[in-house]
Amino acid sequence: MVVILLAGMPGAGKEEFLKIAKERDYDVVRMGDVVREQAEKVDLSKTEEKIGEFADRERKEHHQGIWADRTLSRVREEKTIIDGIRSLEEVNIFRSELEKDVPIVAIHSSPKTRFERLKDRGREDAPQTREEFHERDKRELDWGLGRIIARADYIIVNEGSLSELQKEAEDVLDTIESERSR
Repeated sequence: MVVILLAGMPGAGKEEFLKIAKERDYDVVRMGDVVREQAEKVDLSKTEEKIGEFADRERKEHHQGIWADRTLSRVREEKTIIDGIRSLEEVNIFRSELEKDVPIVAIHSSPKTRFERLKDRGREDAPQTREEFHERDKRELDWGLGRIIARADYIIVNEGSLSELQKEAEDVLDTIESERSR
């Protein structure tokens, strides 16, 4: 079994990494989907801010790894990437339940680059102002995402072209698959 944990700030390039992984037959399990599905069950509005508040409230009411616990049952394929890791508690849950040495891949881009990408994407959850962008970043960092990026086994710095990111993604996946086949 090959399981990879994927982390990165919003707009860093995780979706592009996932496209490469899907081409290589990886199943993608998004922790954010689990959060949104749970938020719908309690009839929450679908704004990014409200969903983020809900996710945070659940962490405080239950424990910091609650979203990992709720995601575990979705990991069913031999090759899976779990997208949206936010805390060391989540990493610890995945490592204790799936694989002791499951690798973390982090995609990193500067705040300036990420803000422009998020604006260009035009998704409804994209921050409209720099203030909204910084508030979202603060929330993500408060959950522990910075510590995950700092402890990643593989870091891809995504400040160049799309083809450069795709090449680095291929290289990282090649390395992980090679190590797992030993």
